Amino acid sequence: MNKQYRPWRRAALAAALLAGTSLGGFALGPMAWADNPAPVNPSTATPAPAHALADFSGLVAQVKPAVVSITTKMKATPAAMQDEDGNPMPGRGMGPQLPFPFGQMVPHGGAPQKRSAEARGSGFIIDAAGTVVTNNHVVKGATSVTVTLDDGTELPAKVIGTDPRTDIAVLKVKSDKPLPYIQLGNSRDVKPGEWVVAMGNPFGLGGTVTAGIVSAVSRDIGSGPYDQFIQIDAPINQGNSGGPLFTQDGKVIGMNTAILSPTGGSVGIGFAVPSDMIRTVTAQLEKSGHVTRGYMGVETQPVTAATAKALKLPENGGALLAGVSADSPAAKAGLQPGDVIQAVNGTKVSNPRDLALNVAAIQPGQDANLTVLRDGAQKDMTVKVGSMPDQKVASNETGAESPSRGQLGVALAQLSPEIRSQLDLPEGTKGAVVERVRPGSPAEAAGLQPGDVIVGVNTQSVTSPSEAVKALKGAMSGDNKAVALRIYRNGQAAFVGVNLDQSNQG
Repeated sequence: MNKQYRPWRRAALAAALLAGTSLGGFALGPMAWADNPAPVNPSTATPAPAHALADFSGLVAQVKPAVVSITTKMKATPAAMQDEDGNPMPGRGMGPQLPFPFGQMVPHGGAPQKRSAEARGSGFIIDAAGTVVTNNHVVKGATSVTVTLDDGTELPAKVIGTDPRTDIAVLKVKSDKPLPYIQLGNSRDVKPGEWVVAMGNPFGLGGTVTAGIVSAVSRDIGSGPYDQFIQIDAPINQGNSGGPLFTQDGKVIGMNTAILSPTGGSVGIGFAVPSDMIRTVTAQLEKSGHVTRGYMGVETQPVTAATAKALKLPENGGALLAGVSADSPAAKAGLQPGDVIQAVNGTKVSNPRDLALNVAAIQPGQDANLTVLRDGAQKDMTVKVGSMPDQKVASNETGAESPSRGQLGVALAQLSPEIRSQLDLPEGTKGAVVERVRPGSPAEAAGLQPGDVIVGVNTQSVTSPSEAVKALKGAMSGDNKAVALRIYRNGQAAFVGVNLDQSNQG
């Protein structure tokens, strides 16, 4: 399934090579403010005691030896992506930006049109055997990887495994002497307002420490279906990617991974992969070189006002199934498009991301007990979770829809074999092709486009234009002022809610 990004996120999100090292320190002293301070005579006033400032030096000294710099040799890149000094030119302004993989560009012989590159990021050692954790985007596309210890020792590193869906990579280094390491803490215990410290290799400068607080937890920034980022305001910049984020007990509670920035530099909004996710993914990568996740075979979207009204569903409740893959665990269990999953194994599902995270955490072969809303009635269903196929992700799609008014405003055509082939539809798809959309109509306002294929009206499947028209008339009869169309667009299934309430006309 194709990932869809929210426009503001596409414009401003930049993955940054960060380097976090350690976090340690002491809490700031309490501070009291007087509502109406009394006048003070300077000649008789007693100096107020100085407040203790945060001091992270002890913790930094403790954890610094386990934080490493990572240098990767990259494949040749076009010279067109370099400035007059030979430096790479990432995106600027508010447009999509590169993840800053290039620490410096150096000539590499051969044709003058291309140069080889070195990427510099950060990482940290998590056991005495030399296991190093970093970001996948730090080592992606590398032809070789070198880890530099705090004392300057350079060690060749082997990539044990990577997980692009969580941006985690695991490396292994060998040393003749014992290696220092740091422990992963429990990110589930992290609370907004906590002091945190990051240390790494920003701009290739070497070990650098920055401090701040946790701004928020479990952030979804639209980078993937398993987003659970810790948001921090500790400055993180180019070269910091892969570095650890510490709390004051000296344990890693995250790995600095991305920033939200209009300039490509830190503006105080950074994101770290939580340590609980690092622990789970790292264990699987060390064991098998890849990550196994649970898979049901559904495409989902949020329940919005229009679809809730059309399908008689509670608004903002659960994950609406827009599509169910043929022969998938979900299909074998009897799940259908239009079902709304409200809970998995007793855990509430508020949105598609909740469903993706819960299902991914279930081991293939185990049962997932679902609470499902179908046609307004709640029912319990059991799905035997399968293994996620290659290139599949737990779906977290947002359907294109918006409230609108007036009559539907579409012209439908027969779905011929030629059209089916052109539209990249699943084999055996039957329905009605949207040939035209009337300007200003509810269909246009809801986002319907020529080329969309209507395969269902509310929960009723349709296989032809005549069936679609009949189902639409039935759905729009009486007092019902909304209809949910199940469509295929660019090979992807989605529900589009169309609001027909004439009272909204202005």
